[in-house]
Amino acid sequence: MADLDKAPQTQLANLQKKTGKSLDELFAVLRAGGLAKHGEMVSMLKATLDMGHGDANLVVHLFRQGEAGDSSASAGDPLDAIYAGPRAALRPIHDALMAAIGGLGDFEVAPKKAYVSLRRKKQFATIGPATKTRVEVGLNMKGVDGTDRLLALPPGGMCQYKVNVTDATEVDDELVAWIRRAWEASA
Repeated sequence: MADLDKAPQTQLANLQKKTGKSLDELFAVLRAGGLAKHGEMVSMLKATLDMGHGDANLVVHLFRQGEAGDSSASAGDPLDAIYAGPRAALRPIHDALMAAIGGLGDFEVAPKKAYVSLRRKKQFATIGPATKTRVEVGLNMKGVDGTDRLLALPPGGMCQYKVNVTDATEVDDELVAWIRRAWEASA
């Protein structure tokens, strides 16, 4: 998964092989379902086509972008929407993170509206722009003491820790080691 631009396309190609349906056919299933809420559409795809959550979420995300007339849906890269406008300058940080962690092993990239979730059996990290000037890496791991850089978050949130990254040079061995620890714990 070292090349993030290819990750959504690979995920979609694998999904189309599993379901035997093209992306347009999957969109037709969603239209025929008549559901309006994102979560309901995801649940319907999971139930009717036996999709995993990340796959169903990606299809619904692309479907909703397309229905809203967003041209990034046709390109198949949800990152174009996440890193649009003033946040476009942060895309190299995202790409550096994905290149650095691509060698960890298998994991799923599940795009959300404002970030991507990285999952194995469960989510181990999130990556997305927190502001116009920084990318936030959320990490799920236990038993690690927070530092000035690895910020411990309050219990009950989506992640236990976060690291703010303002430049691609900050994607270093220390950060990758924390991501590896979270990845290993998510098996």
